[in-house]
Amino acid sequence: MESGESTGTLRRGHRGDGRFGAYAATVQPKGVRGSRRRVLGAAAAIAGRPSLWGTAITQGWRIARPGWWRRPPFLPVPDPEYLRFRLQTAYGDDGGFEPHDLVTYLRWCRSFPRSR
Repeated sequence: MESGESTGTLRRGHRGDGRFGAYAATVQPKGVRGSRRRVLGAAAAIAGRPSLWGTAITQGWRIARPGWWRRPPFLPVPDPEYLRFRLQTAYGDDGGFEPHDLVTYLRWCRSFPRSR
């Protein structure tokens, strides 16, 4: 596969208009595969830093998909397309973040004064 190419998969899912379609194509950028290991590593890095738990919850809530309670998986998780975009703009086509990057980001977020 050339750099920047994607792998496509079909899955049953949301059509984007509030109804479920038969199948929706999902595109996974090269290098994002194996992200489960990265996510678990990031979760472990945060779990070991209780001072960042509140910041992690706040930031997770801020990037949760609008109307998350109306669509599966019924969890306040970010939209996959948004997350792919953010990872690609930050790390390039491989989307290769490391757990310490998330810890650094959360410390940066925590350093800002709270909004009123």
